[in-house]
Amino acid sequence: RSDRGTSLALRWLVQYSRTRGGKTMALKLANELMDAANETGNAVRKREETHRMAEANKAFAHYRY
Repeated sequence: RSDRGTSLALRWLVQYSRTRGGKTMALKLANELMDAANETGNAVRKREETHRMAEANKAFAHYRY
């Protein structure tokens, strides 16, 4: 499970770094990492959205379809 969380976090950081404006990928990634450290930025927003969805769907986890 922890490997999945780490890979998702890295994937989101790279994904949202690519959409940033900036000169080089190194600068874009550095800026996204700085925003993540400050609890802002797109990767953090994606994490919070994913946690909200998981919390909302927790009640339905025991149903079989």
